[in-house]
Amino acid sequence: MIFLKRIAILTLVLSIFSCKQAESQKTAKQPNIIYIMADDHTSQAFGIYNSRLSKLNPTPTLDKIANEGMIFDNCFVNNSICTPSRAAILSGQHSQANGVLDLEGSLPKEHQYLPIEMKKLGYQTAIVGKWHLKEEPNFDYYNVFTKHGQQGSYFDPYLTETGMNFANEKDPAYEGKMYKGHSSDIVADITLDWLKNKRDKNKPFVLFHQYKAPHDDFEYAPRYKDYLADTFIPEPESYYDNGNNGSEGTRGKNDSLIHVIGSSLSKRNTIRHMGMRMWSNKYSKRNNPDFDIHQADGLSEKEYMSATYQEYLKRYLRCVKGVDDNVARLIKYLKEEGLYDNTIIVYTGDQGFMLGEHDYIDKRWMYEESLRMPFFVRYPESIKAGSRTDAIINNTDFAPTLIEMAGGTPPEKMQGHSFKHILETGKEPEGWQQSTYYRYWMHMAHAHANPAHFGIRTKTHKLIFFYGKYWVDTDNPDADWNKKSWGNRFTLHTPAAWEFYDLTKDPKEMNNAYNDPEYKDIIANLKEQLIAKRKELNEEDGEKYPHIQKVIDEHWND
Repeated sequence: MIFLKRIAILTLVLSIFSCKQAESQKTAKQPNIIYIMADDHTSQAFGIYNSRLSKLNPTPTLDKIANEGMIFDNCFVNNSICTPSRAAILSGQHSQANGVLDLEGSLPKEHQYLPIEMKKLGYQTAIVGKWHLKEEPNFDYYNVFTKHGQQGSYFDPYLTETGMNFANEKDPAYEGKMYKGHSSDIVADITLDWLKNKRDKNKPFVLFHQYKAPHDDFEYAPRYKDYLADTFIPEPESYYDNGNNGSEGTRGKNDSLIHVIGSSLSKRNTIRHMGMRMWSNKYSKRNNPDFDIHQADGLSEKEYMSATYQEYLKRYLRCVKGVDDNVARLIKYLKEEGLYDNTIIVYTGDQGFMLGEHDYIDKRWMYEESLRMPFFVRYPESIKAGSRTDAIINNTDFAPTLIEMAGGTPPEKMQGHSFKHILETGKEPEGWQQSTYYRYWMHMAHAHANPAHFGIRTKTHKLIFFYGKYWVDTDNPDADWNKKSWGNRFTLHTPAAWEFYDLTKDPKEMNNAYNDPEYKDIIANLKEQLIAKRKELNEEDGEKYPHIQKVIDEHWND
């Protein structure tokens, strides 16, 4: 009898142990996730994208991670500006659906669907660094920039941590803590502290690790002052000769608006050109105390443009170098703690960035350098090292993919689509999207002066419609949509115009072939696709913005 009792007890113990082991194994199969995003880190500034800058080896750490996973060649942003892009990533929705159309937008906690869904799956959630969505982050832990419109400063930034009073900086109750040092180092320091000391080590985690760099004004850490100092930075041909890029919508009739539209490095834009700022005492001394402003004296126009470009790109790449080095610190910790191979590592920028191409700087444009996001994922458990894909994805697809990789099901309200199948097989599933939709809602804002536009991009072609003409509803100037980011009744009415690029023959977009009869049928088909996309994504304007719809209707068949 005693023997039988002992057998029963042993069986019970083994059963309990077996259940706990099964539960432990189930938990172990849930990968950790680290989502790394640098502000304005464009695909040209990597080794893996074979750009003119790749030979400079600007991202050795990031390239190594990328080559251990899958690199995406056709990842695109849906609205190339910081706040809307971040909202799309967290909500899995396009701008009209999530309500974040411009830099004044905010994403309420209840609409931050990605962290909400990850919590349901048993994940501990954290975000460190740039936030820029105004409302309090719906993460278990956060420590994010809250000064300067949540943009943060490069040096000695203020951050607000979980448990402090998270509010707009204009609120009297606003709190924040200053951290001494460079922002890229501080983001890495706080992240490593959370991983070492604050996370629940019995739970899988999803960590958003987000840098301010290399956002303009490119204030790099002093230790990078000599990096690339004696190196000539390759310059884009279109910086000096823009060919047949653009249209009346971007250049004006007979080029009448080229001195107004699109911030530049050269002296072309008389309102906003970076050369003017770079050669000023304040800007040059703040970023590089040894910079000699008299270098500009007596230079020819081309010499001035080249000197400006060289200094601008070196500052940008020094900020990139700071990001790459700090990611190396993070990877070192993951390896030391045995977390590296059970962690999905994602790296991207919040959009692309123009680095002098077509003599444009900043983002906002639907041109390739602004539209394209760098994107790669490493997870050896299910992603083959050295893999690459030309499948089209956009930033609304990130959230559903991460949810599915964590073992969940994306909610139906997400407009994006999971590309988990592509990551695991290298192949596009049947019916996978063959195009992506883009819309820049703002108009001639912030001295960057980009006209509002939307369009569609396939693997081979791109169609853009600039609808700046009559952008402002003069019949209703006080409408609630009429924000400073969108322009107001005093804002320049830019012409409506179409642009079309054959990316197979013209990957650098030097020839707007919209009026070429050879492409008549292709353009007609793209317009049909564009109508369908706008309807599918609730991006139509007829009900909410009839004055915009009026422009669309007037010029659709131009």
